[in-house]
Amino acid sequence: MPTKDIRFRSPLRVFEKATDGGLGRGHLGVVLSRRGVGKTALLVGMAVDALLQGRKVLHISTEESIEKLRAFYFEIFQHICENQKLENRLELRLDLERNRHILVYNRDSFSLEKLRGTAEFLRDAAHFEPDMVIMDGTPRFEHCEDWEIDGVLALARDWNTEIWTSSLTHREGQACDARGIPLSVARFDDRLSLIVALESVADHVRVRILKSHDRPVAPDINMELDPRTLLLRWR
Repeated sequence: MPTKDIRFRSPLRVFEKATDGGLGRGHLGVVLSRRGVGKTALLVGMAVDALLQGRKVLHISTEESIEKLRAFYFEIFQHICENQKLENRLELRLDLERNRHILVYNRDSFSLEKLRGTAEFLRDAAHFEPDMVIMDGTPRFEHCEDWEIDGVLALARDWNTEIWTSSLTHREGQACDARGIPLSVARFDDRLSLIVALESVADHVRVRILKSHDRPVAPDINMELDPRTLLLRWR
């Protein structure tokens, strides 16, 4: 199958339709889940989908090594190729590597100033300007102050890109609002455009949209993460 057809076949198109086109440039989104449930898999799946459409992705992590993330991207890429029966896989993988940069920081020494400096170097030296930025593991919402989230949102607007972050949820003892959003995240509600939760239910991981832009009620979608491939699928 030609790659142009993936735009029409990927379950992410349903997600985008339900959320009025997806996250969008200049906006900040969050994926919530307990540890090990699949937030990194969902974020990498979104990134690979974007790469297969010719978009550029910058992945920032304070939790995983570059080698582990590269292997994770390749695994998700292979699953998508199999599911979509894509052709020219070697060429697609080369394009994927060319259009993606992974930056790994020590959590204790990471700063938005360092990230902004590295991104400016990539822009000036490699003409790399990301269409999507994944920030997995940072910022840490439970310890964040307003200026940190404002800084990340400013990056999204200055770079004209969409930025996806993540935050851990806990089975017990975590205060949440009426939508089920942890208060540590909900207190930044006015800066966040999309909030997505992954919930482990019996034999699958349910995907729920808890906030979608300015809608008073978040849309309900019938989607889950495939426990074998960790890809989004209809349920």
